[in-house]
Order: sequence, then C-alpha cells, then structure tokens
Amino acid sequence: MSELRFVHLGFGDEAVEYQEAWQKQREVHAARFADEIEDTCLLLEHPPVYTAGRRTHDSERPLDGTPVVDVDRGGKITWHGPGQLVGYPILKLPRPVDVVAHVRRLEDALIRTCAEFGVETSRVEGRSGVWMLGDPVEERPAIGGLALDFDPRLQDDEFDPRLNGPEYAPSNAGQRREDRKLAAIGIRIAKGVSMHGFALNVNPDNTWFDRIVPCGIRDAGVASLAGELGRDITIAEVLPVLERHLREVLEQADLKPREIVREAEKPRIPQTATV
Repeated sequence: MSELRFVHLGFGDEAVEYQEAWQKQREVHAARFADEIEDTCLLLEHPPVYTAGRRTHDSERPLDGTPVVDVDRGGKITWHGPGQLVGYPILKLPRPVDVVAHVRRLEDALIRTCAEFGVETSRVEGRSGVWMLGDPVEERPAIGGLALDFDPRLQDDEFDPRLNGPEYAPSNAGQRREDRKLAAIGIRIAKGVSMHGFALNVNPDNTWFDRIVPCGIRDAGVASLAGELGRDITIAEVLPVLERHLREVLEQADLKPREIVREAEKPRIPQTATV
C-alpha cells in the first residue's frame, strides 16, 4: 500500500467531538477515493460519547436515556472518551475488499503496541478486537457466591448486567479474571476505502462501559493498559509506538482482493428426446 500519513486531530483539552471527527472522516474518505491524498490515519481522543453500530440492539443501550450516536460502521455499541486513543485509518484497499484481513492487520498493530509496554494480548475466536485472556472458567472466582456453571449471563436470556451492580460490571472483569477487551475495532468499507477504525483503552475511566453492554458481549468485560500494568500511562507515551506499528503492519502488507469462491457448476444432465 502507499505511504501512510498520520493526522493528529486533537487530544486532552483539544479532544474532538464525535460528530466533528465523523465529518472529517467523510472528507478524507472522499479525497482518498479520488486519489487526491495518500492513505491517512486520523488519531485523536473524544469527549465522552456512546456510539452504536448497525447491529446494536435496544437492550444494549444505556438504561437512563443517555444519548447515543448511531453510526454507519459495523459492530455494536461502545464508548469513547478521555484516556482512549482512537484511530481512523482511511485506506484504499483492493476490491473486492477482504474485510477480515483488514481487521486482522489492525489487530496485529495493536497487539504489537501492547506487547511493547509489557502487556500480552490476543484474539478471541469470533470476537474482533484485542483481548486480555482470562483464567480458565474452572479457576475463576465464583460470582455472588454461585458456581460459574450458574452464571446468569450465560443461562438467562433476559438477564441484564446493567441492573445487577459491580459483580457483573464490565469494568470489573479483571477482578473476576475473565476475558476483557483492551481495544475495540469497528469499520466500514465504502467504494473500496475504509472508514472508522479502532479504540485502544490507555487509561480511561472504564466505568463508562458499565452503563451499556459493550459490543453486545455479556460474558466478558473491558480493560486498559494502565489497569493491566498497575501504573499510570499516557496517550503521549503510546502514540508514537502505535504509529510505528501501524506503519510497519499497514505499509508492508501484501494487499490482495477478497477471494470469491463460486459454487461449482452442477453437472449438466443430458436431455433426451423421444420420437
């Protein structure tokens, strides 16, 4: 792919409102589609905001009516805010776009970034993003004095973790030694150019996630670099490391279009005629 440029939209006191950043994405996307600019990654922080992808259910939104911005990316509901490093890579990709390969590349860059700070992360089968893996189920502490075999999040379709206090709060998943997401990914591909991207939890207040069902996942939680390291860490520390790994992974990628497998033609049955 082409050389990747980075644009810092705003951090800290200059954090960028979500709608403003979304409009900026549209402008950069149009320019990249027209080949007026090279591949570009917007990097920023947002003020606190909930955003919902196209697959979000009403049962996953805040119960108190907190406003949610509905967006055109994939995935479900999440939170953005201070202490979270957000990236929107706007890249021209070969068509038909291999969306899974694109997501895997973003995951690779994030996994490498976390590793450089001493945090070992991984993928979870069937769940996008970058994860801290929890202990085996049989080794985790019981929730509310109950054996994990009776975890209501897994057994009761109507169970709502938003109403059941800190024992089930996503921000406490580390204390429960469960799987917990350190970086979320949600993208959109339009005209062969990517939009939206990733959010890496550096040192946010993760209790914001307790008001929703993050990414629609009820049996896992969220994490941050600061929480896993047990020390403070800043966006400024992580930013150059993340840029370096994004550049390495994305610029060196062997981009290929998605392979389309067509159903094999069925053998034709010879027609017969009677006379």
